[in-house]
Amino acid sequence: MQKKIQSALISVFYKDGLEPLARRLQAEGITIYSTGGTQQFLEGLGIACVAVESLTTYPSILGGRVKTLHPVVFGGILGRRYEEQDLQEMKQYGIPEIDLVIVDLYPFEETLKNTSEEKLIIEKIDIGGPSMIRAAAKNFKDVVVIAAKDDYSTLEQILTAQQGATSIEQRKAFAAKAFEVVMHYDIAISNYFNPGHQQSLRYGENPHQQAVFHGNLAELFEQLNGKELSYNNLVDVDAAVQLIGEFNETTFAIIKHTNVCGIAARPTVKESWDAALAGDPESAFGGVLVCNGSIDKTTSDAINEIFFEVLIAPSFDADALEVLKSKKNRILLQLKADRPALKQPSKSILNGVLEQGSDEGNYSKWEEVGGRETTAAEKEDLAFANLVCKHLKSNAIALVKNKQLVGKGCGQTSRIDALRHAIEKAHQFKFELKGAVLASDAFFPFNDCVQIAHEAGMEAFIQPGGSVRDKDSIEYCTENKLAMVMTGIRHFRH
Repeated sequence: MQKKIQSALISVFYKDGLEPLARRLQAEGITIYSTGGTQQFLEGLGIACVAVESLTTYPSILGGRVKTLHPVVFGGILGRRYEEQDLQEMKQYGIPEIDLVIVDLYPFEETLKNTSEEKLIIEKIDIGGPSMIRAAAKNFKDVVVIAAKDDYSTLEQILTAQQGATSIEQRKAFAAKAFEVVMHYDIAISNYFNPGHQQSLRYGENPHQQAVFHGNLAELFEQLNGKELSYNNLVDVDAAVQLIGEFNETTFAIIKHTNVCGIAARPTVKESWDAALAGDPESAFGGVLVCNGSIDKTTSDAINEIFFEVLIAPSFDADALEVLKSKKNRILLQLKADRPALKQPSKSILNGVLEQGSDEGNYSKWEEVGGRETTAAEKEDLAFANLVCKHLKSNAIALVKNKQLVGKGCGQTSRIDALRHAIEKAHQFKFELKGAVLASDAFFPFNDCVQIAHEAGMEAFIQPGGSVRDKDSIEYCTENKLAMVMTGIRHFRH
């Protein structure tokens, strides 16, 4: 059921784009209440307004801090037209019904960009605006709320098409947008008062882009050395922390552009480092290093021989730190033992945000479907390879031998290209692939990957399964007495 608008309250900081909507309200015979600069703007257009002060009987006071904060205004917005008690009280106290609220907010974020003077910033914290927006949105059954100039033309079209009326669905949709506006505004103010939770970065992914980090890095780690973390550093550090959290045994990994370019598990940190670096010493240049064991002097001496951006570990020996701090810009991060869990993944896309649960676990089942059972050593390598593959961009292939990544292909448009790249990488650094295992982040739609890998020397494979063509790969493994494991979980990663 549609409801006709009889009155509107307009109080906006920016006046651009308002005139067509205001003229539509005038054409529909809607009474307009307004304040200060907005009233002067409308009257300058020849649009009649009723001053809010005539309702409240109070002028704008305290340097403009108090204009609309009055029971007559909020009663007119919050009064429920379907509640007889509300209607009686509104009549008793001379409170007019306000059916439409058009309010934008003081430019707090714009002020932050233009000045660091606290007095100017504080005065751009809007009080009445968010209050009126929330009140109108709460009472969407009777009231329309417009909290952003982007919606002016939409409302104008609705009022033109529907002779000054709106539907409950339209009012609820505007209310939802209004709450988002207020939420964003409050977060910006909260970040200003909690500077540790907002960090301006030197630049974004590229030098011409601005960037800000919202979050408290101090909860996760202590920075022991080096320059300020950059946008790209943070992205790689996130990938590194997520990856190393998968492993319990002593493991060292090297991250480049969020992908694993080297990883190995060995009895000691130094051995893990040597094996991880050997997996792809070329890509390791300028990478982010991460370890789940304490960095000792022997390891620091070896690491110090290459150029890297960041090193992350749970602890550092004092003499190791002395070596690593020899480069003043080298970033050293000590992970805190009591750090909170990372938030569930989210991604800003289009005009919204995608959220999903964390990709936890390695596999949901271990189903042997090949021509033979995996050996004990293959089982360990396959489980290791599956975790590594989980942290490579799709399409992804990981080749592992003795818990060392010896070849990987990632971010390819076809799985067979990822495999060819992985084999080429292994050959580049003189790895013998006989005895290596292969992990795929998604199923094999054909048996070509298995066949190519077998011809390169591999005899054990792990993949999610679930394709109608799984039987092709299984039949090839059966005929050639190769091991194949189905995991039940796909680890596709953009």
